[in-house]
Amino acid sequence: MHFTKIFIFIVLSLAIGIFGCAKERKVEAPTQERITKNLVPPKAEVKGPAFLVELNDLKVVTTVNIASKEIVETPSLKGNIKITNRSKDILDIQAVTLEYLDEAGKSIPYKSEEKIVKVYPFWKALQPEGIAEGSLDVTIPRAAFKEKPLAKVEINLVYVPSPLKRETLTLSEKVE
Repeated sequence: MHFTKIFIFIVLSLAIGIFGCAKERKVEAPTQERITKNLVPPKAEVKGPAFLVELNDLKVVTTVNIASKEIVETPSLKGNIKITNRSKDILDIQAVTLEYLDEAGKSIPYKSEEKIVKVYPFWKALQPEGIAEGSLDVTIPRAAFKEKPLAKVEINLVYVPSPLKRETLTLSEKVE
């Protein structure tokens, strides 16, 4: 009889432990969705006096609230960039900056709460007819989708023309 009480106590303890502590786990549906849209045209080529710039696979990636369809993060522009030096000099590219323009040719501003990344550092010296390639990952203002629809993207190349003079200085130092 004593063993029966102990056995019943153990069985009841296990039953309470298994069924009493089991929690229902609710699976929440995602509240945000990542949407990728191609820019039209997805490929562009611009010739300048010193450079040929080619952009391709241009896509805009936005994160949208599923319920309200509002953009919740600053959209980003992704793609590939290829720069060809068309001059007869060595050109030291520092960066590529992008400016987004509306139909009137005016710059589309970022709002104060938006993340601003419109400079793509390049740091490459190009020989004449030299080619530099990279991937582009910059932000684009939310207003380019609603208030002021995007019409043009202006590309600015920041570079130092040649002949570029450089000096190397050597300091004699020791750690004591």
